[in-house]
Amino acid sequence: MKAAKRRKLRKSQFGLPGKRKYPMPDKAHAVNAKARAKQQRKRGKLSKTAYDKVVRKADRVIGRSKAVKKKRKS
Repeated sequence: MKAAKRRKLRKSQFGLPGKRKYPMPDKAHAVNAKARAKQQRKRGKLSKTAYDKVVRKADRVIGRSKAVKKKRKS
């Protein structure tokens, strides 16, 4: 995503709005944000709390419901 487009996004469109990291203006970016957050978590550069926050936000953007997640875990 180009810097100019990123600057135009609202804070609520980021996985970590305070830091303006992991932009998620659409489903494709949300999927990408989850993947990047997972990479950073594995490298030890992202806390579990921050990772969970990004994943929850991405799942909302993607449109997954909690029922689908629970069903998959069973």
